[in-house]
Amino acid sequence: MTANRRFRRVVRIGPVQVATYYDDRGREKHTAACTAPRCGFATDYDSRAAAELAARTHRCAVR
Repeated sequence: MTANRRFRRVVRIGPVQVATYYDDRGREKHTAACTAPRCGFATDYDSRAAAELAARTHRCAVR
């Protein structure tokens, strides 16, 4: 993984941030990551729609 990613189109949906970036091979990827303390949810997707759906349906297990 590259430590220096440039995230574009960053939006917040509840506690989850969705962003677009280019991976090491130059392919466009989308990520959804929860910003709640101790949650740990973060996943990469091939489509922006999938990342936004994951953000909308995410429920933190830690409360």
